[in-house]
Amino acid sequence: MKKKNIVLIGFMGSGKSTMGIRLSYRMRRSVVDTDKLIERRQGRKITEIFAQEGEEYFRQLETETLSEMVEKLQYQIVSVGGGTPVREENRKLLKKLGTVFYLKASPESVYERVKHDKNRPLLQCENPLERIKSLMAEREACYEDCADFVIDTDAMSVDEILEFIEVNKRGRKREKPMKLLVINGPNLNFLGIREKSIYGTQDYNYLLSMIENKAKETGHSIDVFQSNHEGAIIDRIQEAYFDGTEGIVINPGAYTHYSYAIHDALASITIPKVEIHISDITKREEFRKISVTAPACDKQIYGQGLDGYLQAIDFIVNKVGRF
Repeated sequence: MKKKNIVLIGFMGSGKSTMGIRLSYRMRRSVVDTDKLIERRQGRKITEIFAQEGEEYFRQLETETLSEMVEKLQYQIVSVGGGTPVREENRKLLKKLGTVFYLKASPESVYERVKHDKNRPLLQCENPLERIKSLMAEREACYEDCADFVIDTDAMSVDEILEFIEVNKRGRKREKPMKLLVINGPNLNFLGIREKSIYGTQDYNYLLSMIENKAKETGHSIDVFQSNHEGAIIDRIQEAYFDGTEGIVINPGAYTHYSYAIHDALASITIPKVEIHISDITKREEFRKISVTAPACDKQIYGQGLDGYLQAIDFIVNKVGRF
């Protein structure tokens, strides 16, 4: 039996309510927010339920609400509370309810969205950012356990997320692993040696290890190529056209600012491409703010440190829709 509902899970402030409303307009489906539904039925705010009855009472209300939805709901968009998937029983119900999309955001992004919201009972503490980090770490495995798809909301625009959900609303595709390529340009092999205050103290082997672990985590094949020579980089891009590569992450280094030859090579290949920069190029020298290669790519990520590589990989995997 095909799954009919779209279910949005994720930490508070990850964008579930916003995406639910946008999807509702886009797909002409009704949206059900479990938190709002519980508040309406209880005649009081969640903060009041927590204060008067305790968290465990509220979690039981969530379970009862999900059980009812599994029996009655069809072709709806369901947005659930951030703590709903913590209960194993709830995770089983979510899987039965529909195709589950985990909207994943960084702790810093979440904090910026919710720091002024007084209706978050779990964040009424001295250091809400640390509380967010702690709760997210505790819940991560629960989110991933029941998710059909994981969407990095920091790496994709709202329209890209909406398109991805609409394309994959019928459920997970069982396909062969993707073949991805990471290209690093001049001086990237000197990570941990050059300008540590800008590029960090981790060396190139650390980056290779990060990407290797990402490949194991996703089950995809990720090849890494590095060269200090423009022609070698162009040759590798052209090879990708013939060897079955399905997505390219590229840090062109200084070639970013003037290599129209690399731009042309990238533009010749229609697979997804992401340009990555470790530092925030918008806050550096004027010449570094210019990228002649970015227009040949689908996205540019900068200022995220080495994590930007992982965000770029997630973007390509999400764009292709293969898990």
